[in-house]
Amino acid sequence: MLRKEHLRVSRAGGGYSPQFTDEDDRELAASLLGTFQGHVGERRARLREALEAAEREADSFKLVRGLAALLERDATFETRAAVPPRRTRRVAFESAESVGVAGDGERAEALSLAADRLGVDAATVERSLYADREENQVLASFEPRWDPETLLAQYDLSLAQTALFDATEVRVRGSEPAALVSAVKRLGLMYEVRQSDEGRELVVTGPESLFRATRRYGSSFARLLRSVAKTDDWRLVATIDDRGRERTMTLTDADVSVPGVDPVAEPTYDSTVEAEFAAAFESLDTDWELVREPEPLATGTRVMIPDFAFDYAPAGADVGSVADRFRVYFEIMGFWTPEYVEKKLSQLATVEDVALLVAVDESLAASEAIEARDHRAIPYSGSVRVKDVVDALREFEAELVADAAGSLPAALVPDADAVALADVAAEHGVSVDAVEGKSFPEHRLVGRTLVRPAVLDAAGERIEDGMELAEAEAVLADHGLTDASAALSALGYRVEWEGLSGGTVREKAEEAE
Repeated sequence: MLRKEHLRVSRAGGGYSPQFTDEDDRELAASLLGTFQGHVGERRARLREALEAAEREADSFKLVRGLAALLERDATFETRAAVPPRRTRRVAFESAESVGVAGDGERAEALSLAADRLGVDAATVERSLYADREENQVLASFEPRWDPETLLAQYDLSLAQTALFDATEVRVRGSEPAALVSAVKRLGLMYEVRQSDEGRELVVTGPESLFRATRRYGSSFARLLRSVAKTDDWRLVATIDDRGRERTMTLTDADVSVPGVDPVAEPTYDSTVEAEFAAAFESLDTDWELVREPEPLATGTRVMIPDFAFDYAPAGADVGSVADRFRVYFEIMGFWTPEYVEKKLSQLATVEDVALLVAVDESLAASEAIEARDHRAIPYSGSVRVKDVVDALREFEAELVADAAGSLPAALVPDADAVALADVAAEHGVSVDAVEGKSFPEHRLVGRTLVRPAVLDAAGERIEDGMELAEAEAVLADHGLTDASAALSALGYRVEWEGLSGGTVREKAEEAE
């Protein structure tokens, strides 16, 4: 499926017809595949510039954006930074407050102060500061499952699915009615079989009690299309709510087919509120892993499947299996019927021994009832504010970090002469935050590495002013010190860079003179 802004339809003659691709679009598909492949290793911003150039040259910018959206699902983007951006920003902003940043000079001073605190140079701080912003993420790999022909076929299928987002009723005839009924049941849609002049027809709708809310079932109608398109000799007629005007869309097996490759794994959601929340949360850098539709929770004689769960998975900590993680469940109560609200409240009353957050539409006026059932209510209007959910999760996180830190001795003595702080945390099965405040009587913290002073001194004896950076890095590596910038700073040296080819080690005292 595509996003609504990628939708291309013709309304000529009062109809509603998706604008499918043809053979002339094969060259564009091949070009976009090459664009992604050619930008591996580059920032997302550079890729977007290339795609924008393709939009300007193409007959339809929406076609370019739709094809690119499909290709991006096979792309992996990474944040590449010497120091975690969140930590860099925190230290940099604290340093800026102490300096009182007003201009470029004070900014440079703040970055220098932050660099000293982080054990790196100012340039590294500058590069790491916003490396996690979407435009600065790097295209690490691109492994497309499509060739130009199958990409166009997938686009046509996705386009038709997107057109069904606003469907209120779908009528289907096909050669395999049993398979269609099975798919309808699996998607939780209501249906009936009607006899028409052209044969038996499967009519699919949402619950009649919702009436105007049937549009929320559009995403399920869209997923139904894939099952329909796998059959032979089918015809689908959908009633579309086009901004308040009722239109009819007709699709047949001549319009849409399912590409002969595995479908793109796409999360499915019951509402746009859920979809938007998931997209926003997964774009954040947190220690919580979002899980879609986790295991059912017992609610008396029935079960309840929450919309999401959050697993606490701190970076650097070996949390073992999912069963060993701390899990917070998350349910979104949107605007539904009073009967639905009463059902949800009765379920929440019988859910015990789990951490549960409930985002509740303000119009339901159910927050107090949820809190009375010992669950945390997060009111929202229109869309769930990710910040409100993250703030609630941080309350759990603070308790988890405190408990983990309290289970450790006040002083830790790693066996290795030099070891990353993250490795110490992983050894104890806790987060880096839990070990960061501990005492290390036999080691010194250099950047994010713990090193015995004698080892650091031994490395320092082999490094001298004027040494090539590559040679100094090799000396430090011999002593288990992989963070060269932090180690050199701790030894009283800085790097005098020579373009991108390397640099020279200089004593900091010389710079002061």
